Order: sequence, then structure tokens, then C-alpha cells
Amino acid sequence: MTDQASTQDFKQGRFTIEQVAAFGHQVTGVSVSEDNRIFVNFPRWTEDTAVSVAELLPDGGLKPYPDEEWNAWRNAKKDDISPEDHWVCVQSVVADGRGSLWVLDPAAPAQSHLVSGGAKLVQVDLASNRAVRTIAFNEDAAPQGSYLNDVRFAPDGRHAYITDSGVVGAILVVDLGSGKAVRVLDGDPSTQMKKGLNAKADGKELRRPDGRGVEFSADGIELSGDGQYLYWQAIKGDTLYRIPTRVLVGAGMRGEDVSGSVEPYGLNEVADGLLIPRGTNVMLLTSVEVDSVRARDLDAGAQAPIRTLVQDKRLRWPDTFAQGPDGTVYVTTSHIQDSSFFKPDAPAALPTQLWRLKPSGA
Repeated sequence: MTDQASTQDFKQGRFTIEQVAAFGHQVTGVSVSEDNRIFVNFPRWTEDTAVSVAELLPDGGLKPYPDEEWNAWRNAKKDDISPEDHWVCVQSVVADGRGSLWVLDPAAPAQSHLVSGGAKLVQVDLASNRAVRTIAFNEDAAPQGSYLNDVRFAPDGRHAYITDSGVVGAILVVDLGSGKAVRVLDGDPSTQMKKGLNAKADGKELRRPDGRGVEFSADGIELSGDGQYLYWQAIKGDTLYRIPTRVLVGAGMRGEDVSGSVEPYGLNEVADGLLIPRGTNVMLLTSVEVDSVRARDLDAGAQAPIRTLVQDKRLRWPDTFAQGPDGTVYVTTSHIQDSSFFKPDAPAALPTQLWRLKPSGA
């Protein structure tokens, strides 16, 4: 068996994990370009990290990306450095397979106050390593209290879809040609935290010192392989939802109510990242409560059972997936349950990791 997983592996097989890199900061996003370059990001959640976006070098080192200037913003210098052309609090990086890395910056350090002018989606040309376009989000798209979380791109490259996991959840639909962004399903039950549900870690409810739990609205997001459906779920939630993308780019972009087109698509447990590996119709999910990567066969419909691909105590809050050009699936562990949000004596600079999934026996 090779390292590359097959559809059958994802449907029936088991996996192990292998560490790719270790970081001295809290990582969330990871993406792999078509030429196998790996990119990661470090949000300013519990520390004013010096590097927000980086390319992971073959020796395990980090190179600020696209350069040091874009990474120069600091909480302590926020009055001196413009948020429009610097990384403020990056949550996600996604290579589009078309020669670009897109960086999603919700611009809300500590998941708190949104820095005015900072919320943006930035396109970086991978050939020149230069930022070539910034789509800025105004208060209609990203109001105070929002936290833009993750992004997916339509196969034709015309639209982007973004989850808002902030106080009031929503989906953003972005016309990449014009830069127009429309906020849809704002306050809809499908994008909100589920009342009465409390995320657990190590078998116990995860609580901050002030009693608050894990409070993320619409978070995990993925497109079907053909781009016909957008899937998402809240972290403080257990239900997977989907909607036809034709509705989002049609009625949604016109500002119409699209809630009637939302379809609950079974229970996913509490999960963060979602991924449908290329050439499959299997959804992988990071099962944060039980240190696992799990999967469900979407061909089997909304009632398909969930099975465990790998469970490992080192998967401390498995967060974001990425797939390399050779099919390798990567996942970050952001250790949210170990952060100073929930453990006041935890270090501000929280050690985290990047892993790759390997079929058992590979």
C-alpha cells in the first residue's frame, strides 16, 4: 500500500498520523499548493504572534509570507500600521489550484473587537510571492462581532464562500470578479450555535473561567467535488447543512432570502474542519471532542453513519484539513482546549502541530 489514500481507504480503511511540523504558536489553517508548497497561519488569539502567515520550509522552518512587511502588524502598534495591507488576525489560508494563495483575515484579535478596515480576503500570486488583490469587507459583510472563519472557491474560480463563526453566524458569498460580497443566512438557525449544546474536551464540558463555553457559529465549510453544493456546520452544533450553490450565486447574490433552500444533512457531532478528498464523495471531519478524524459516505445520504479513521491523543483539537497534489491529507492541531482561553495558566505561545494521515500499513 502506498501513502496515497484511495476512496476505499476513506470509506472502510484505518489511518495513522505522522508529524510533519511542530510550531511554537497556535496554528489553525493549512493549505498545500499545486506545486506542493505548504502554507500555515497563526491567528492572534492569545498572543501577539510575530508571524501570521508563513510558508513551511523543507527543513521545518517558517518563512513569513508573502514577506515580513505583510506580517509586521502588532496589537501594540495598531495605531501606526495600516490594517488594510497587513495581516491582523489571520484565520485561514487556501491555495486555489490556479496559482494563488488566498488569505482570509477576520481582523479580530482574541476573537474580540474587529479592527476597522482590517477584514479582508487577499490573493497572493505564488509565482511572484506578491499580494496582487485585496477584497475588503465593509460592515455590511463583516459587522462588528463577526469572525470570518474559512473559505472555499468554486471550481470555475468565479465565487468564494466564507463562514462567519462570530456572535451571529452567516455565510458570505463573494463575486471574485467584482469583489462584491453578500451576507446570506445571517441569523438563520443553520448558521448559529445550537442552544443547549456544550462542547467537551477530555470528557468534560469545556468552560472558560467566566463560565462561557466554546462559542463558534458557522465554521467548518466544504464544497462538493462538482461544486454543486456548499456544506457547513457550527462548532457549537452537531448538524451538517448544505445548500445548492446555484441558489447562493443567484438569489443569494441578489440579496434574497435563501433559507428555504437549506437542507439539514445529518448529524456530524461537534466538528471543526471539513474536507471531501478529491475524487471521493466522502466527507472527513475533525472530531474535536474525541481526538479523532472521522468520515461519512455522502453517497449513502444524510443518514450515513460516521466512522473513525484515526483516533489519537496527539490530535488535540484537530482543526483544519488540506490535501496535497499527491492526495496526502494534512490536518493541524490547534489545542484550543489547552489555550489560555480555557486554562489561564497556559502559555500565550501555545505549542501546536501539523500532521499527515497515512493509511494503516503504508
